[in-house]
Amino acid sequence: MINVLDLFGGVGLFLFGMSLMGSSLEKLAGSGLEKLLGKLTTSRIRGVGTLKGWGLGFGVTGIIQSSAATTIMLIGFVNAGIMTLVQAIPVVFGANVGSTVTAQILRLGDISSGNIFLTLLKPSSFAPMLLAIGAFIHLFIKDKKQKDIAGILIGLGTLFYGMSMMEQVFEPLKESESFKKFFLSFENPFIGILTGLVLTAIIQSSSASVGILQALSATGSVTYASAIPVIIGQNIGKCMTIILGSIGANKKAKRVALTYLLFNIIGALVFTVGIYSVYYLFGISGFSNPVNRGDIANLHLGFNLLTSIMLMPFSKFMANLTGKILRDKDEIVGEEEIRALDDMLLKTPGIALMQCKSLMKTMGEKIMENYDLATGLIQVEDKNARTVINENESFIDRCETVLSAYVVKIDRERLTIDNKRMMVEVLNSIGDYERMGDYAVKIAYVAGQAHEDKVVFSEKGMAEINAMVTATRQLLTMTLDAFDNDQQNTATKVEPLGRTIKNMKAIISEHHSERLQDGDCGVRGGVALHDLMGCFEGIAVHGRSVSRHVVKRLDPDRLQDEMHGLVMDRNEEEYKALEKYYFDKYLPKKQKKKDKKY
Repeated sequence: MINVLDLFGGVGLFLFGMSLMGSSLEKLAGSGLEKLLGKLTTSRIRGVGTLKGWGLGFGVTGIIQSSAATTIMLIGFVNAGIMTLVQAIPVVFGANVGSTVTAQILRLGDISSGNIFLTLLKPSSFAPMLLAIGAFIHLFIKDKKQKDIAGILIGLGTLFYGMSMMEQVFEPLKESESFKKFFLSFENPFIGILTGLVLTAIIQSSSASVGILQALSATGSVTYASAIPVIIGQNIGKCMTIILGSIGANKKAKRVALTYLLFNIIGALVFTVGIYSVYYLFGISGFSNPVNRGDIANLHLGFNLLTSIMLMPFSKFMANLTGKILRDKDEIVGEEEIRALDDMLLKTPGIALMQCKSLMKTMGEKIMENYDLATGLIQVEDKNARTVINENESFIDRCETVLSAYVVKIDRERLTIDNKRMMVEVLNSIGDYERMGDYAVKIAYVAGQAHEDKVVFSEKGMAEINAMVTATRQLLTMTLDAFDNDQQNTATKVEPLGRTIKNMKAIISEHHSERLQDGDCGVRGGVALHDLMGCFEGIAVHGRSVSRHVVKRLDPDRLQDEMHGLVMDRNEEEYKALEKYYFDKYLPKKQKKKDKKY
């Protein structure tokens, strides 16, 4: 009889070690790993994009030790429009092969030699060292990356301890005839495949279920005839996690999950029919020989690698097939920018944050478009422009609502230090973006009201307005560029330009007051002028705010005035030179001649 409690303890340690190692590896890789997966795997050379995708899937899964986790990431990326289905399919194929890495690591337990160096490579030898080193780092070193490394070491050590416990539990079964007879039943392909499928579906990890099979191989009762069908079943059973992960996704994302399922089902059918056709017709030498951990690792690798090679040329066909099965067409429907903030991406916080930045870039483009259209309305009325402005403003408002709700859902603990700062930058800038959009719409409203009141600005008055339009446009452009492209140098230049715009408003208002006193300016025109200047100053205020968030993220140690939010000391020569440059470029000179009435 086996000790059931020890068996459960061994399985628990094994699964916990695998989970801890995978999560620690993922944290150590950070958002860079997720960004890598999110890149489009395309190439001008035919076939190279497919190979890149396959390599990407293999590499990422080899690192995080879970093809299910990689594929769930892909489901989120396709769901959000980051990747197309055709680009994701080779990654799925590579991920299946990458899932065999764990079994290859576990085969180290087969090492047996009098050589002290080889003996140290045995898990039973280095597992205690891994745990000791990992525990020391975790307890006494505060650096987060070092703690992630400690998690990898502890996870790997725990995994091997769990494997050793299972082997010790199974040790008495070596002499058990009833156990050998029980395992002989797995030689029936239907029973073996069903057993592997159910076991893996329950554990939700083919790497873990293959590891358990490797532990059982130490009894000497596991033969090629019993191992092969179980491994085939394990590869089908691992699809359960993917199927559950695709619930609630759109049809294109579900097609990624279906591709994963078809990959393993097609592989299972081909291997089952091929192997057992040969076996029953001609026989296979050594089919009843016992296997060790290395043999099981190779069988697991062979199944996934050969299936991957077989199906790789048919990636496009697989995409079309899943479309027909799920009745999904390839044209993109709906507003992709908003849909990009998919809750499934929250499982990969780095990518979720980058999607927020991406949506804010689109948001900024709409703000700039509205600004150009609105300032154009100051001189010429255009109903079509107003329609576009209203559509853009609706989009900007929805972005503000969606972004504000989405950013706070992102798990800060799984972000790198820079991404945490980026999260603060995004969260603080969303409102500024929305307000800049509001001011652009208000410019359009004031311009429309001026046209209704038949206000005509004088030549010099219009020159002052145009100077303000140009200066504010430059500030808006610099602000959006600094935010989108992480340009610290550009962000610091926004502050003196913002101050210049504030001075421009004061001087233009002074010019207006002089004209009003001289009877050369009408009250209605003055009201419109005042409202327009307020809009330009408002955009400048919020642009300066965004630029400060950018600088604070990129250079957190830079001197900032808490009261005024300065990112550049006004006494610095660079600041003075910039302010003089903007002053000479935009600031209207004192008027000597009277203007015509507004």
